[in-house]
This record gives sequence, structure tokens and C-alpha cells, in this order.
Amino acid sequence: RYQALTLSTGSEQFATLPADCARLLGWGMSSAVVNGLAGAGGGIIAQIITYPLQTVNTRQQTERSAKKKKAGSGGSDASTLFQMLQLVQTEGWGGLYSGLKPSLIGTAASQGIYYYFYQLLKNKVEDVAAARGKKGLGDGTVGMFSWLVIAAVAGSINVLLTIPIWVLVTRMQTHTQAERKVIESKRELLLKEISRANSMDAHILKDRLAKLDSEKPRPYGTLQAIREVYRESGISGFWKGLIPTLIMVCNPSIQFMIYETLSKRLKSKRSGKRFPKKNITAMEVFLIGAIAKLGATLVTYPLLVVKSRLQAKQEIGRNAASRYTGTLDAILKMIRYEGLHGFYKGMGTKIVQSVLAASVLFMVKEELVKFVVLLVARSRTLLLTRSDKR
Repeated sequence: RYQALTLSTGSEQFATLPADCARLLGWGMSSAVVNGLAGAGGGIIAQIITYPLQTVNTRQQTERSAKKKKAGSGGSDASTLFQMLQLVQTEGWGGLYSGLKPSLIGTAASQGIYYYFYQLLKNKVEDVAAARGKKGLGDGTVGMFSWLVIAAVAGSINVLLTIPIWVLVTRMQTHTQAERKVIESKRELLLKEISRANSMDAHILKDRLAKLDSEKPRPYGTLQAIREVYRESGISGFWKGLIPTLIMVCNPSIQFMIYETLSKRLKSKRSGKRFPKKNITAMEVFLIGAIAKLGATLVTYPLLVVKSRLQAKQEIGRNAASRYTGTLDAILKMIRYEGLHGFYKGMGTKIVQSVLAASVLFMVKEELVKFVVLLVARSRTLLLTRSDKR
């Protein structure tokens, strides 16, 4: 009478429920859809909580600086907290949330698409592994390499569909910074002219300097960002940084490989009599998610910096060293003008932001899936009770 519906989180199946119960909730309820919606919800919450850190980190990544000398390495970078306070002082609290609206849309789309395809592929691979296990070909479980491939395919689909949104977010996060650099460049030129001018011309130039100092960056929203990107590079501009972003698919792949492996080991340890419940707690999911994201971030951070540089506004002043024509050009110029240090700018901030965001995302996502499973189970009980009364 009923068609079985399996809902799963992590590598654990929570329940097998009738499809009729799912329809009571008004959704075409598959595990892929549930995980996609839960991932989107968790991603939005994590993004709102950590967005100020993300804004500061993007600015750190796109900041150009000369190669550091050995004697002074590490001493010139302002702390994340200081940069946040400075940003609030110069731009107000809204500066910490520049580009938040498209970012939330991008987060919901990215997490929804990623988790949907991840779960879809995962279900198929688990079915194949189970079938092979019954035939004596393997132990019936999915190996680490398979998790890596599944996450990579899901991540690639996500990148191709959502990168235009993240190009706009990067522009909006760094716009004020770029505008201030242009103003500072003009200010330096005026000061040089004042030092060489006679008293009458110097008076005029000082008036221009005072006017320049009173200037504030122009309002910059999503539509302005779209126009600017299209004016600079056409449609292809919305896919800037695609190559490093696709390569960076290994970040969530590594993250999910570590997450699935640790979750699987923890659950296997609880399969004995001492642990009658195999479910892992929300706090354990939080910690496993943090460890997984930390490992992935350490490996892929340099590519993230290159991606941010390509997606940010290229013309900063008139310095050709600050303009990149592509991924390889960006890498070579960063090595030449900034050294290896340039590839790790803002890494401390990113680790804090990424680990916190991933931990919150995993925890919220898993709890949302459990909630939906519980809701469907209760709906099933109600349905069966009514059937018995008839």
C-alpha cells in the first residue's frame, strides 16, 4: 500500500516512512529535497552570524601590499577586531553587512543546490555499495574516495550555477575599500602639487583637497554592482574567478570527506551495548563540522585569495600590478609583488569565520532534518490512527 521513503542525515538513516505521509506536508519529500532545504536554512543562519567576519576577510584578501621583509614579518597587519572597529567608525554598522542581501540569496541557493545533489548522488552510491555488498563485492559501505568524488561533483554543479551571485557579493564587500583607495591616490597627487605650487595656486589646490577629504564613497547596491561588472567585462564578467573556484571545489569535498569519516567512526564506536543510541548529538555535529572545515580551509586558502582578487574591482588607482587578466596572471603577479605572504592574507580571520559558519551550518542542518523526520513520523501516526478508527 505504501511506497517507502527514506530520510537520512550524514551517513545514517533515521527512518523509513510512507510517501503518503510526506504528501501530508505538501512537499515531494525525498531525502535529497529535505537535505537541500535544511542545508539552505542552516547556511542562511550561519551566514548571518558570521557575515561581518566574512566582509573583513574579503577586504584583507584583496588588500595589496609589497613583499614583507624578514625582520618585520607579521607586525604590520592590523588585527581583525581592529579592522572591524575601523570599518564601523568609517562606514557605520552597515559597512559590516555590505552585500548581505545577495549573499543570503547566494547562500540559500548554494547550500540548497549543493545538499540536494550531494544527497541525491550519495543515495545512489549507497544503494550501489549495498547491492555490491550483498553479492560479496565489498563490505557494503561507501569508501572515503567515493565521498570525495560525490562532494566534488555536487560542488562543481553548485559553482557553475551560483558564481555570478558571489561575484556581486565580493564587489559589494570591497567597493568602499576600492573607492577610498582611489580618493587616497588623488589626495597624494594633490599634496605633491601643493608642495610645488606658488601661494595662489596652493590656496586653490587646498580648497580642492578639502573638498576631496569631505567626499564619501557613493551608495552602491546590487544593481550598481551588476552594471559595473557588465560594463567592465560583459556577461563573462559574472563568471570571473571560475577556474580557481572550480579547483576550490576540493574544499567542501575535503570537508565532507572528513565529516563523513569522523561521523562514521563515531557511530561505529556506539554500535555496541554501551551506546544503545547511535545518533550523534548536536554538539558533536558542531565539533566534527569545525574539524572538517578547519582541515579543508588550511589546504585551499591560497586559491580563495586568488578568486577574491579576480572578482573584486580590478582598477585600483593606476597601478598595472593591481590589475589581473586571469588566474595565472594573478598568481604570478602576487608572487612577484607580494611574495607567498600574499596568498595567506586574512587566513586567521577566515579560519574563525569558516569553522564557526560550518559548525553552525552542520548543526542547524542536521537538527532541521531530524525535525522534518519527526514531523513526518507524527503525521504517519496520525494517518494510521485515523485509518484504524475507520
